[in-house]
Amino acid sequence: MPDFSDEAEAAKRDARAAVLAARRSLTAPRRAEAAGRVQAELVALVRRMRPRRMTAYVPIGSEPGGPDLPAVLHAALPPGAELLLPVLCDDLDLDWAAWTGPDALVAAGRGMREPAGPRLGRDAVAGAELVVVPALAVDRRGLRLGRGGGSYDRALARVPATALTVVPLHDGELVGTLPAEPHDRPVRAVVTPADGLRTLDAAPGGAAGVAPHTSAGRIRGR
Repeated sequence: MPDFSDEAEAAKRDARAAVLAARRSLTAPRRAEAAGRVQAELVALVRRMRPRRMTAYVPIGSEPGGPDLPAVLHAALPPGAELLLPVLCDDLDLDWAAWTGPDALVAAGRGMREPAGPRLGRDAVAGAELVVVPALAVDRRGLRLGRGGGSYDRALARVPATALTVVPLHDGELVGTLPAEPHDRPVRAVVTPADGLRTLDAAPGGAAGVAPHTSAGRIRGR
């Protein structure tokens, strides 16, 4: 009998390699333009939602959003609101710490940069109203292709259903279907440079549709 989990993981490895190759092929000007558009969409979302607590991360290399994404998002938050960034644990789960500025970031495992301040605990993400999550790709069911450590699947399991989970992507990284495993956790929206904010809405029978946003940061159908 075939091991379908092994087949799914092999398919994920192939998909990761393809996405990473495409990202490496982007020129610096294209990356910068894409980052600006992604940031603008996320800033509009933050200003519309006015969350008291949100999470994000520091994009590295060719990841969408640019390395200054936390600073841009923090500036858009209402006074007194918190921006939490992930802290990678030894078991690849995620703890969280508050963003206090770029000078307080330190190098961490897997190329990440994380806050040096006090750890707030793995359950801190449960209090977030807006959760910005990295991924290499997302399909129309909301399932994401990560880098293979399972860190964000564990973190997303702690996020309440009332929170908005959104993934910044490059154009072409929102796809029809990705290989999936039982532990994979879906997200509710993506942001791409060309199409902006798009919600991923489950349709009857398990299929999913994609709703593009309208102007001024509003999401159609929400």
